Amino acid sequence: MIKQITNKYFDVVIIGAGAAGLMCAMIAGQRGRSVLVIDHANKPGKKILMSGGGRCNFTNYYIEAQNFLSNNRHFCKSALAKFTQWDFIALVEKHQVPYHEKKLGQLFCDNKSKDILDILLSECQQAGVEIILNTKVKTIQKLTSDNENNQDLEDETNRREGRFLLETVNKKDPSISHKNQTIFCLSLVVACGGLSVPTMGATGFGYQIARNFGLKTLTTRAGLVPFTFPEKWLENFSELSGTSLEVIVSCGSQSFKENILFTHRGMSGPAILQISSYWNLGDEIEINLMPDIDANLCLSEKQKTTPDALLSTALSEFFTKKLAQKITSLWFENKPLKQFNHKELDAIAQKLHQWHIKPHGTEGYRTAEVTLGGVDTDGVSSKTMESLSDPGLYFIGEVLDVSGHLGGYNFQWAWASGFACGQSV
Repeated sequence: MIKQITNKYFDVVIIGAGAAGLMCAMIAGQRGRSVLVIDHANKPGKKILMSGGGRCNFTNYYIEAQNFLSNNRHFCKSALAKFTQWDFIALVEKHQVPYHEKKLGQLFCDNKSKDILDILLSECQQAGVEIILNTKVKTIQKLTSDNENNQDLEDETNRREGRFLLETVNKKDPSISHKNQTIFCLSLVVACGGLSVPTMGATGFGYQIARNFGLKTLTTRAGLVPFTFPEKWLENFSELSGTSLEVIVSCGSQSFKENILFTHRGMSGPAILQISSYWNLGDEIEINLMPDIDANLCLSEKQKTTPDALLSTALSEFFTKKLAQKITSLWFENKPLKQFNHKELDAIAQKLHQWHIKPHGTEGYRTAEVTLGGVDTDGVSSKTMESLSDPGLYFIGEVLDVSGHLGGYNFQWAWASGFACGQSV
């Protein structure tokens, strides 16, 4: 990392020192391009460091286009095919970073997320990439052959249509000379992410850049985010905070079999985060609390073998005692199994397999892992990530309308889109 920009002319300037930006920088640098990465944060790769509980779920063994959400579901295919999960795994192994599969193909560092960031920074350093932090981009201007700003260019070779001029300011030292605040580049890459986790410095700057250049942006909302529930619901279930169990959660035609976690705000856990990306305000979700068991058959058998057992006692064999008692007290009559008729057991089983609830909302960008929506991919090349209307302008990573499932998919999109762009700038 550098504290001040030592040159004002670069082949490539990348706004954003996150996963996608650093991948793009290293690839472009390896191709002999002069590369500058600018970030307003005080550290590069902050989201990498916090991801995966500090161990970074850096990719997944099972990457497929169906694991990604976008207004154009085909857009991600080219980049994902060009740089696969196996390519990133090879990079991890090249640097001898130990890793393991947690479940469902999810790959995590054995040690710390910093291992992944160190790989990217090491590769960038070897490729001659310059990274400057605590720096804000104030203005971006596209220069043309008849633009008066071209008089600032030092020689005729720099007078190329499609160049960009950036004015920056150092957030810690605004007094840095004007020379160091003006940068020219042939290719400008927007890799400043979405709106998720604003405490990490997330802003809508990338969307603003896109709109300033006439690109369409799609409505954004929080994805992979916990649900919140109305006060009445919380009164009933707040004592279950911290309770987790494996279920099937569905919304519309989409379902996920994973754990849910009751919280003091509502509900979280992998299954909830996954389904939240398919949920819209006002939608119901359905939860199958006993996904691998036929509740009706099980209760009928227990009615025969332990007829005097209370319903809550029977259910505590499948749930925690606290959860069994809670759902029994809220939904059913807690009496001996022998006192239930077949119709009543059918109703109990149906409720356990089809619990319909309507979330009040989500926790929003504060805790969301991704931002859904963003720069419309119809205006961007799927092969190079270049704007179709402004040659030399590129968008990669989360700023685009491409979001992955939980489990390493969003990092793989960052690697793949960054690689595709890095090969083209």
